[in-house]
Amino acid sequence: MKRLVVLSGAGISAESGIPTFRDSNGLWEGFRVEDVASPEGWYKDPVVVLDFYNQRRKKALEVMPNRGHEILAELENYFDVTVVTQNVDNLHERAGSTKVIHLHGSLFESRSTKDERLVYPIEGWELNIGDLCEKGSQLRPNIVWFGEMVPLMEVAADYAKKTDIFLVVGTSMAVYPAAGLINYVPYESMKYVVDPKLPDIGNIPYIKMIADKASTGMETVKRELLELIA
Repeated sequence: MKRLVVLSGAGISAESGIPTFRDSNGLWEGFRVEDVASPEGWYKDPVVVLDFYNQRRKKALEVMPNRGHEILAELENYFDVTVVTQNVDNLHERAGSTKVIHLHGSLFESRSTKDERLVYPIEGWELNIGDLCEKGSQLRPNIVWFGEMVPLMEVAADYAKKTDIFLVVGTSMAVYPAAGLINYVPYESMKYVVDPKLPDIGNIPYIKMIADKASTGMETVKRELLELIA
């Protein structure tokens, strides 16, 4: 079974109704990014940060996976699929994908502010002041904020190095280190990029660029991939 690694971004979740990372004025759902997505913002006002992610978590529970998510799950019938996502929602899992690497963390997990190895699932949509880890420290969203390391990047790179097919869907390829993942893919491996605004990714060999949104663009990719193994 051929190996397929997928790098997904905000564009695939946007079709389900989840706002993309930030709008044209540099705000993220009305907040300065530095105030809600950095360690400094957390230390300044953890109540604001917790409420921001509570609202995002609530929104994520209200929406449904779209056809783009579903196709990625369906491809597991034909390929060994690993989804590496920059998204913090759980739409890939809800669509049926079984191997998902969350590069930037998960909305539905909390972690200790004393020991980052202590990670817990969040039941429902609220995480509040006073919710503590087993060592007695406040829990924070298990999200990779600006200025923090991306601990799963090496894991994702290892998958990319061994893949037969690499698919990029719904991302501008502007956020690093995730955007650099394509550079780990073997020279001879087939690559696809699906996005309405195709990113400039330089001189990459064996690549097909599809200027389309995730839901319909993935129909094209699925058809071509199944022809490859027919």
